[in-house]
Amino acid sequence: MATQLDLEEQEQLDQLKSFWKKYGNLITWVLIAVLGAFAAYQLWENRQREQAGKAGLLYDELDRAANAGDVEKTSRVFSDLKEHFPATGFAQQGALLAAKVQVEKAQPDAAVATLTWAAEHATEAEYKTIARLRLAGVLLDQKKPDEALKQLASADAPSFVALVADRRGDILAAQGKTEEAKAAYQQAWKGMDSRLEYRRLVEAKLTALGAAPEAPAKAAT
Repeated sequence: MATQLDLEEQEQLDQLKSFWKKYGNLITWVLIAVLGAFAAYQLWENRQREQAGKAGLLYDELDRAANAGDVEKTSRVFSDLKEHFPATGFAQQGALLAAKVQVEKAQPDAAVATLTWAAEHATEAEYKTIARLRLAGVLLDQKKPDEALKQLASADAPSFVALVADRRGDILAAQGKTEEAKAAYQQAWKGMDSRLEYRRLVEAKLTALGAAPEAPAKAAT
């Protein structure tokens, strides 16, 4: 009986040796690839956390400078943020905040540069669209309506369609293109939730152009 078991064990051992000889290298390489990929992912994840942490500290510094109205420090910290952590959400948010301060402190050219960077480098469509909306506003203030309209042509985040139309109406109205401005404002007005307070401002613009929206008919009682 013992001899039979020994023979069976030997046969199984021989089969295992044969299998390993045939497929051992392949299995080893697959394991190395899997473990290597896992290690690389862990390294990447740790790197991302480290980068996000450092970027967050810089953004906090930028936020404090912005709240203090220190435009020079705000611009300097944003420059560090975009240089070292350009792909982070903090850099995108920092660009919008820095541009706001630059406009408030009468540095429109700096704001244009900051918003242009955000429009070109932001990783999310929403940030890109917000940057282009604000950039179009600054360019309009600089009497550059054609450049402002070009920015809006690429502001395509679906959730901002109405706001883009409203800004387009502002630019067209400034150019004296009344009918086109009316059409843009009407698109904005129709695209906004009736509960939004901002919709009343769009309605006021339409009224000023002699195109007040018709009030919805009341249901019969």
